[in-house]
Amino acid sequence: MAELHHECGIAGIYHLSNGVSPLISQPEESTRFLPRMLLDLQNRGQLAAGISTFEPDRPQLISTHKEVGSVIEAFRLNHRPKFESIMKRCAGRAGIGHVRYATCGKDDKSYAQPMERQHGCKWKWFSFAFNGQLANYTELAEELLRKEDYHLVRDTDTDVIMHHLSYELRGNQPNLVQMFSNLVQKFDGAYNILYMNAQGDMAAVRDPLGIRPLCVAQQGALIGFASESVALANIGFDTIRSMEPGEIITIENGQVQTGRVAAPGKKAHCFFEWIYFANVASELDGESVYQVRSRLGEELAASETLPLDEDTIVVPVPDTAKAAADAMAFKLKLPSMEGLMRNRYVGRTFIQGDDRVEKAKLKYTPIPQVLRGKRVILVEDTIVRSTTMSSLIRHIKERGHAKEVHVRVACPPIVAPCFYGIDMSRVSELFAPKFMGSSLVLTPTMEAKMAETIGADSLRYLPVDALARAVGKPSRELCQACVNGVYPTPKGAELYQIALTNRESNDGGRTYESRRPAVAST
Repeated sequence: MAELHHECGIAGIYHLSNGVSPLISQPEESTRFLPRMLLDLQNRGQLAAGISTFEPDRPQLISTHKEVGSVIEAFRLNHRPKFESIMKRCAGRAGIGHVRYATCGKDDKSYAQPMERQHGCKWKWFSFAFNGQLANYTELAEELLRKEDYHLVRDTDTDVIMHHLSYELRGNQPNLVQMFSNLVQKFDGAYNILYMNAQGDMAAVRDPLGIRPLCVAQQGALIGFASESVALANIGFDTIRSMEPGEIITIENGQVQTGRVAAPGKKAHCFFEWIYFANVASELDGESVYQVRSRLGEELAASETLPLDEDTIVVPVPDTAKAAADAMAFKLKLPSMEGLMRNRYVGRTFIQGDDRVEKAKLKYTPIPQVLRGKRVILVEDTIVRSTTMSSLIRHIKERGHAKEVHVRVACPPIVAPCFYGIDMSRVSELFAPKFMGSSLVLTPTMEAKMAETIGADSLRYLPVDALARAVGKPSRELCQACVNGVYPTPKGAELYQIALTNRESNDGGRTYESRRPAVAST
């Protein structure tokens, strides 16, 4: 319900030719795992889904299937014959997959991933899937367009990555580690990449700061990669780890090698992965998503000053705020009640379009039998634009007949845009800066004005310093740019300054989109 967009999830599977795995008896059927893995990553994107697979014993060495829609729609999971037809064509011993939500680019099939580039030379024929966003997209695109005979078909950073990969392959066959090391020198932002060529080589790369998560597991001859651990656990892997920032894992000639595309250094894990985006069953960089969200609730409870009585209840906004609400209620010795029921068939508000008020009406139903006459502590994971929250509070009071609604947010105020894969790139879109101005220090007076605006009886945010305690990592290892204005990459910091300048000049803080070069779109 946080009104956010996320930039995608990736998955990969590889069965080595010189071994067996207890998870599958037929290596050439390994790619059947991919749709299930993508289902477990569906929370990261519902706009499109696809896979590219490799099988040396078929003429089409790399076969790609992708469609607009959810995983169920793209792979016809509700129509067994069509699903079997897709998987027969895409059967293979290796493959990569992708679920998409777009921070840029059109909502059509040509923008779906994986992106495949066919070529008569097997090591120049490749497919890749990308999770994240390049902050220096504009410069990279302009660099390509300055080269003779280069042209960008799609207005996305994915297209830019494809061209830069192709450029690295222009001469003799490169070493995969060196190839991606070269790209790391150019890329600024968040970028996890799964790469596979028609020789059967595969590479998994996590960006040097580790902004977005990427996990790996191996059981016998079967190796899996995924944006979240739950996608690997649910197909049977029992030893799963997060790849290190800057780590690359390559599979070539039946050999698995671990290397680096950048020296170990600064880390900048996105805290939003734990508090909102990731599946609650996942473990990312050694920290359980569920336990982090529970600790957020404990932090909220520790700062609660509201008088509590028998008419006070805690109500989570389904679903990502539930763990925080339950933990808060437990600490305060209050009941945690499901006063809002979510319509599972509507989908996430941010996925469904721009009319968030109407979508909130469809998505949540207040339960008067729970809410009537109660002082409700409404726990939300975050507030970005506030339109959905305003509508929800009104419905809780009018349809649920609650006496009071006190909003508690398990996140500090969002005060700055994200340029690393979360779709909030304009300052003017954000709720908190309208009250905080140029200050990054929240005061009770500001919170009171915010509460009045959204129709709440009170509003309290999580303090910034509580984030690191809840996530279980030092602040220096977290990207908290959207709550403190401190960006982990040079381009991110530059774009933020442009956003602030544009905000002062009343153009709405348009930073990212307006700086893109003009390119043709399909």
